[in-house]
Amino acid sequence: MTENEISNITVDTAYQIHYTLGPGLLETVYEEIMYYELRKLGLNVERQKGIPIIWNELKMEIGFRADLIVESKVIVELKSVEKIAPVHPKQLLTYLKVTGIKLGLLINFNEPFIKNGITRIVNNL
Repeated sequence: MTENEISNITVDTAYQIHYTLGPGLLETVYEEIMYYELRKLGLNVERQKGIPIIWNELKMEIGFRADLIVESKVIVELKSVEKIAPVHPKQLLTYLKVTGIKLGLLINFNEPFIKNGITRIVNNL
């Protein structure tokens, strides 16, 4: 399955969740439901996966935690905030660079229309 196919399934799943529940819930609620729904579709999903950071001889076992990693090909960073800050897309791009993953989705569920809350971030895709 390609990154784009995974992305399409993930975006459709986010749309269905947002359509049913709407905005305003905690990020953890949307994360748990996304995890459940994507796994129900047969996708391999890792939740709150600790990613190590290596700097010279220093290895930090957990440099950051990825909200969801789908099929080891797409990082999904979930938010439920009034407005995406300029740092959020940059943060996801850094996650992609550190892991070598090529595609990330930044999804803010706190939007009236979910299409306005989805940002696609690429790393050499």
